[in-house]
Amino acid sequence: MFILGLTGSIGMGKTTTARLFAEAGVPVHDADAAVHALYEGEAVAGIEQAFPGTTFGGKVDREELGHRIVKDPEALRRLESIVHPLVRQSETRFLAAARARGAKVVVLDIPLLYETGGEARVDAVVVVSAPREMQRERVLQRPAMTVDKLESLLAQQLPDADKRRRADFLVDSGKGIEHARKQVNEILTQVAKMPKRR
Repeated sequence: MFILGLTGSIGMGKTTTARLFAEAGVPVHDADAAVHALYEGEAVAGIEQAFPGTTFGGKVDREELGHRIVKDPEALRRLESIVHPLVRQSETRFLAAARARGAKVVVLDIPLLYETGGEARVDAVVVVSAPREMQRERVLQRPAMTVDKLESLLAQQLPDADKRRRADFLVDSGKGIEHARKQVNEILTQVAKMPKRR
């Protein structure tokens, strides 16, 4: 089974690209979705213990938690030490299930793939990118997003140029959905002929 890592900075179109892989019949594990599920389940007790007052009614209050970690690298590391191992367990279960179903290719959608060393767990990396102005415009349209918050998020991520340089494949999401769909299909054609890296 060939494992593709999918990544890209905030606002680059990674979620849409993941959907295009899924529409092409490829199983996709979404690390962000796994975190959302953990914030309503397995991770709640550990987060409340580390950050008292950030959970309510058995769920993590994402906004409150965000306020606690936004400018505190130590708090972010503490949160990641709770959440990342649980996300890895979710990923492991996903891979086992995909193998059992006989999947030829799967996608691990990991926003901080390079930042967390995730490239070591995949056979090839797809980076989604778009022009910087388009990225900012997309992100600033999100509810409760501010320029400060965007700058803080970007500071935690490897610069787009570095991601593109390290990528095995690029998807340019700045040219519309059909162009991105064509790129996804081309990647799948190439992957079918590639040896596994791991």
